[in-house]
Amino acid sequence: MSAASYPVLLTIHLLCALMFVGTVFFEVLVLDSVRRRVPAEAMRAVERGIGQRVRWLMPIVIVTLFSAGFGLAAHYGEQLTHPAGNPFAILLLLKIGLACSVFGHFLLASYWRMCELFTLRRSRLLHLSVFCHVVLIVLLAKGMFHIQFID
Repeated sequence: MSAASYPVLLTIHLLCALMFVGTVFFEVLVLDSVRRRVPAEAMRAVERGIGQRVRWLMPIVIVTLFSAGFGLAAHYGEQLTHPAGNPFAILLLLKIGLACSVFGHFLLASYWRMCELFTLRRSRLLHLSVFCHVVLIVLLAKGMFHIQFID
C-alpha cells in the first residue's frame, strides 16, 4: 500500500463507521424510546420508511467499511501475524473479531428476513447485541493508540 492510500482508506473507514455506528445508536437509543410514545400504526409506518432506507444504504456502508478495514489491516500485516507482546496488534485483532461478529449479525438478519423469521423480539436482541459490539469496537479503536501493557 502506498503512503498516500493509507489516509484515504482511513478516512473512508471512519466515515462508514460513523454512518454504521450512528445508525445503530439511533435505532437502539432513540427509536426504541419513541416506539413507546407513538401510536402503533404511526410507528409501523415510520419503521417501514426507516427500514427501507437502512436496508438499501447499510449493505453499501458495510461493504465499504469492511473493504477499507481490510486495506488498513493489510498495512499492519506483520504485526497481526505476530501479535504477542504488542498491545496495538492484540487490540486490533480483538476489534477485527468483533467486526466479523457484527458482519455475522448482518448475515443472520438478512437470512431471517429472507425466510420471514425476523420478529420484533429478534430485531431488538440483534440490535442490542450489535450496539454492544460497536461500543466495544469504538473503545478498542481508541485504545489501540493509547493502551500499553505493563511488563
